[in-house]
Amino acid sequence: MKLPDRVEFQHIDAAQARDLRVTVADIYRRSYMDAIASGDPFDSPDQFMHRFDTYTSPARASAFAMVIAFQDGQPAGQTWGWSLSPNAPWWNNFQPDDAIYDRAAFTNEDGTRTFALSEIMVCANYTGRGLARALHDELLGSRHEKRSTLLVEPDNRRAYRAYRTWGWTRAGITKPSWPDAPTFDVLIRDLPT
Repeated sequence: MKLPDRVEFQHIDAAQARDLRVTVADIYRRSYMDAIASGDPFDSPDQFMHRFDTYTSPARASAFAMVIAFQDGQPAGQTWGWSLSPNAPWWNNFQPDDAIYDRAAFTNEDGTRTFALSEIMVCANYTGRGLARALHDELLGSRHEKRSTLLVEPDNRRAYRAYRTWGWTRAGITKPSWPDAPTFDVLIRDLPT
């Protein structure tokens, strides 16, 4: 699918992301209208922005990376993640699939091994145009880590299908420690070197 004309990507760090907090919240609201309307506390804008504030906090700032897509100068989507540090909480509740025989080796982080892709979202009026894939490729293409990981709800068939098409494979499941967090499938993908 061809990306629409007049799409620009802006790479930003944690401090810049905090400065764009209102834009981040707006993109979330315009991307997850159905999830927000469901009333699930985990999907509430307040809880989402609390997680965002944690991801971009000064303590984690050096590992954070974000890309915002603009079409015709208007925010159309965003993606972000961070490098996993040693003893990263990302793996705390990870339950590997049977194919992963050595959990400790799989989850061992040094700050350069794994990039955690936390969010990809496209505003509803920009979906179906290849923007999610473009955001994905733009962010991951700028990374130096060996692999990337992400979480996806097993019943989110549209996202799951896209991730599989983009080269992601399932490694296991996890339930993050965030309040009201669901159980997610953990996906993994090697990054080009």
